[in-house]
Amino acid sequence: MLGKTKRFFTETLDELKKAAWPVKKELGKSTVVVIVGMLLISFYVSVIDFSLLNVVGFVIKCVKG
Repeated sequence: MLGKTKRFFTETLDELKKAAWPVKKELGKSTVVVIVGMLLISFYVSVIDFSLLNVVGFVIKCVKG
């Protein structure tokens, strides 16, 4: 069991060494893209949520009379 665990971590480290890691400038740009994307998506979801809340509220008021 211990041998398999050691082999797993050794192979994992070997694969991480093969990975192409981004330079600082690329990482910064990617971070900005992710943050802007998250803000846009959260704004979109908020607008949809607010709209549906008002529509459902209006329907409930109409049904109650």
